[in-house]
Amino acid sequence: MRLNAVWRSVGVMSCGSLVTYLAIRLFEGHQSASTYCTETRPQDIGAWMHEWDRPRTKLQMVSLQEEESTARRHIILVRHGQYTQNSNGSHLTDLGRLQAERTGQRLREMGVTWDHVVASTMTRAQETAMIILKELNFDPLKMKRCTLLPEGTPYPADPPQNRSVRSMEQAYQRDGPRIEAAFRRYFFRATPEQEHDSYLLIVGHANVIRYLILRALQLPPAAWTRLNLNHGSITWLTVWPSGYVTLGCLGDSGFMPVTELTNRRPSQAAIKSHNN
Repeated sequence: MRLNAVWRSVGVMSCGSLVTYLAIRLFEGHQSASTYCTETRPQDIGAWMHEWDRPRTKLQMVSLQEEESTARRHIILVRHGQYTQNSNGSHLTDLGRLQAERTGQRLREMGVTWDHVVASTMTRAQETAMIILKELNFDPLKMKRCTLLPEGTPYPADPPQNRSVRSMEQAYQRDGPRIEAAFRRYFFRATPEQEHDSYLLIVGHANVIRYLILRALQLPPAAWTRLNLNHGSITWLTVWPSGYVTLGCLGDSGFMPVTELTNRRPSQAAIKSHNN
């Protein structure tokens, strides 16, 4: 009963993101200047690499044991709410807090029992997570704060960002390995010991989430700038026992009123206008 309710929720969320998902599939025909680890890189874009989450040293052991879990790992990625930066630091706006509240309500409606909640250590992600946890009635002390998840430049983008080549390369060298490490930490199939489906909630940032989506789907990571995620949006990925990864919804925010949808940091004038 619980599983049917979950998938009905995902189905509703998927409708608003179907066009975006189909667009992503078009990336398969384009070659990427991929530089991430060759052990996890498909030889041909579009050809699924089945053992993407298993180091080569473990492959022989797996083949001998021939044991697999029957459970799925559901990974739900949430972007933080709208925020602004000033002399007091980076914090959610009033609208950002409202977006986080609506996201928490939407997650609660799914009827999921969350096994783990992880958030970026950046203030806007922490504030968003705390609002969501209140809606979920999840103990904040059980939330993990991950230093691999802060915002950054995950990969050289194609098309490139509006910045100098040197600046982009420096940012990638600084952030890329960390964000790739985040992917490896959270994305893998269930171990044989796991008997039931698990649900992991990650509260983070647009660049990181977009990269994680493409890496999980084995699509060119350079395409991350072609995706757009609203503040407070929900993305649902499932890692199946076979190692296949499916996208249940991408950047869903259809549960919010249109007047509350944002995806960029607002100007001070816009904040004052909203408050008035």
